[in-house]
Amino acid sequence: MTDLTGLEQARTKMTEAGVAPAAIETFTRFYHLLRAGETGLIREDDIDPLVDIPNRADLTIGDDDASAALAQTAMLKLNGGLGTSMGMDQAKSLLPVRVSPGAADGEPEMLTFLDIIVGQVRAARQATGARLPLLFMNSFRTRDDTLAALERYPDIAVDGLPVDFLQNREPKLLADGLTPVTWEKDPDLEWCPPGHGDLYPALHASGVVVALLEAGFRYMCVSNSDNLGATPDATIAGWFAASGAPYAAELCRKTAADVKGGQLVVRKADGRIVQRETAQTHPDDVAASLDATRHPFFHTNNLWFNLEALAAELERTSGVLELPLIRNDKTVDPSDSSSPQVVQIESAMGAAVAVFEGATAIEVERSRFLPVKTTNDLLVLRSDVYDLTPDYRLEAQALAPLVDLDKEHYKLIDGFTERFAAGAPSLRDADSLTVRGDWTFGSGVRVEGKAELTGDGGTVPDGATVGPEGF
Repeated sequence: MTDLTGLEQARTKMTEAGVAPAAIETFTRFYHLLRAGETGLIREDDIDPLVDIPNRADLTIGDDDASAALAQTAMLKLNGGLGTSMGMDQAKSLLPVRVSPGAADGEPEMLTFLDIIVGQVRAARQATGARLPLLFMNSFRTRDDTLAALERYPDIAVDGLPVDFLQNREPKLLADGLTPVTWEKDPDLEWCPPGHGDLYPALHASGVVVALLEAGFRYMCVSNSDNLGATPDATIAGWFAASGAPYAAELCRKTAADVKGGQLVVRKADGRIVQRETAQTHPDDVAASLDATRHPFFHTNNLWFNLEALAAELERTSGVLELPLIRNDKTVDPSDSSSPQVVQIESAMGAAVAVFEGATAIEVERSRFLPVKTTNDLLVLRSDVYDLTPDYRLEAQALAPLVDLDKEHYKLIDGFTERFAAGAPSLRDADSLTVRGDWTFGSGVRVEGKAELTGDGGTVPDGATVGPEGF
């Protein structure tokens, strides 16, 4: 068996499944890197911190320039995730997260990520007059549910432009031999998304960038659908247009909660800005990468593109950008640790910062980074730490506390929902909340200071106050 046998099998499987040629060639490039032992690690000794970037709070962009730039901007949401880490089996963006700001008395309407995103875009359109297209990059697992949910909003489509396009998929590879895995219990689990670096071959295959340019748009803001902080922003649009840069990334200053996520660094070899993901950090370099005095910023995964520059790069490379490999070791069934060990080949869309000459970055307020990766995040977002405004922006009313819920009982959304059926507790006066054991929260519960619940569990009564020693 030659080294390419596994690759040949994978290419055949992808071709028969109708995967776009650009995605197959991207997978092929990464497969060769994987076979060669490439890990994608970026060592601390080979980089310098990125520290000197503009701050959105200091920008002085004229209203006319900001409005003109937003009028030429499209919004793209990455919407391929199922929320499997929380036990979901549909698009994560369909998870209810907030009560509608216009909810009537009685049973309140719970809004999903998708509802709020649509509300944000509608509000920005009304306030600025911009057409502001909203597009979703869906996966083969999220498309049908998402399009069905969007039927509630027939006005969201912009004439001549699609509301979505499909990201690609690739085979999971057996860790032993790197051949495509077969899993008869659920053949869908034989496939995985290629990471959000798949944005580029998917855009190339869909023709979306050309369609946007032909419709008169010049810029695109890309963000994750589970980050409700990434709202339409005319000020950043005006800054990006004036910068002349082909590409820009939004960065936030680190806090104690920021122990994961990518960061931009400067490669010593050529002075180029590159992205280093957590998975690309050598174990010996983790402490340095997390040191906020050395690396003060983290990557929000909010990106801005000049569409003409993006179209030129996609055309030049046929959608196969030279991004670093990220090797992700998993089991074929994520819910079954005894199922076969597999390798998923992934890449990060933010790594394209190294591809675009003149790429830049901007520091933004923490309010532009409100992701929900766990039920810990979800509890904070549902709580009174944030108010949802009439224009569907989440405004912080207090510093977000660190929440650490018992994984055995709260990790999956069904268990979480059951234990907070009466609603999220008040967290405005909390520094942190640690829960160990099986606790069900009543209505009107308040959390104060560094609160802890321990023991076997029970019920937190209606109206109780939870503090450092319980309630």
